[in-house]
Amino acid sequence: MIKLVKIPDEIYPTYRSDVIFNGYKWDPQVGDHNTISNYVLVMDQRTADYLDEQAEKLSQETMELEEALLKQPDLIKKLGLPRKIEKAMLKINNYSKKDNIRLMRFDFHPTTNGWMISEVNSDVPGGYAEGSILPEIACKYLTNVKPHFHLGNELLKAFMQKVPENGHIGLVYATSYSDDSQVMQFFGDLLDKNNRFAHYLAPDHLTWNEQGVSSMLTPKIKIAAILRFFPLEWLTSLPHKTHWQNYFQKTITSCNHPIAILTQSKRLPLIWDKLNVKIDTWKKLLPKTIDPKLVKNVKGNWIYKPVLGRVGEAISIKKALTEKEFQKILKAVKKAPKYWVAQEMFKSMPLKTAENEEMHLCIGAFTVNGKRAGFYGRISPYPRIDANAKDIPILILKE
Repeated sequence: MIKLVKIPDEIYPTYRSDVIFNGYKWDPQVGDHNTISNYVLVMDQRTADYLDEQAEKLSQETMELEEALLKQPDLIKKLGLPRKIEKAMLKINNYSKKDNIRLMRFDFHPTTNGWMISEVNSDVPGGYAEGSILPEIACKYLTNVKPHFHLGNELLKAFMQKVPENGHIGLVYATSYSDDSQVMQFFGDLLDKNNRFAHYLAPDHLTWNEQGVSSMLTPKIKIAAILRFFPLEWLTSLPHKTHWQNYFQKTITSCNHPIAILTQSKRLPLIWDKLNVKIDTWKKLLPKTIDPKLVKNVKGNWIYKPVLGRVGEAISIKKALTEKEFQKILKAVKKAPKYWVAQEMFKSMPLKTAENEEMHLCIGAFTVNGKRAGFYGRISPYPRIDANAKDIPILILKE
């Protein structure tokens, strides 16, 4: 059971202010679009348990795929990664899963064929505060509901197991973006409250040497672990003298280790049968995915996705695009098909609002080290969940 429940109009302004000032949502707009929904999603415990169980199975399968890929470098070359990233991946020789922290978010959608996933946000999944504080705030304005897991607390536990009390953790992100800053400030405040020191860093602020990792801002302090909220492929845009390759080659506890880019690639399904890994859950929940060059030879309703696309960008769902935008995607696919995939489009099953409007839903199910860690919800009036989608808290119905 899932349903949309409206926050009453007379208290929505108070709720929105609460989210902005207490829920680390300092940037509540995308252009002219308000991204704080006046609805919450309520589900029963059975539905929550099902999504959590599937996310845990997917997470385990994903980590096995990553380790198998490291042993087959020829297949890494088929993932459509930037050449510099590909070369850096091939030099990894000291990866240890137990020494790192693995955070993922699987995006579930209700469809006419049941729950399906559109992708895994494997490299730098967003939605930290939205999967932690937003549900707690919403519970103050509604009755008979409760929050689910608190993502921030689950991620905090993983870091506390790796970093001793009074240890230093580098929060690496694009410091010029307020929406990235709010994510890192949320987790940094959690660290500080639990006797770990947060260092807010741009990706080129780290100094790597034989003594370990430090920050150019505080060179005498050793950084014990890194939380990276900076897409791995963006590292290649940094000046070469920043030695960004050290993210791949040095041994430091990381969330996430660069190995995550292997399963961030949407071309993973094109090669996973060659990896000798059992992936029943992935094959059950992900729509059929093929090379774009094969679309003309098979039946079906296909959409195109960029290999490293994020937040729904450049996905060719016609209802969400102008004709000009749609044609631009088709040209890009034709010009460089190796950086795209074609995926059979599922039929999203929208939910009705109190105003009888149809809204399409995405539930991001987080896992930390393979274990369930919370939900992040977004809704949109069209079936593409992109940067214009609204954040919606996900609450569990009290029995």
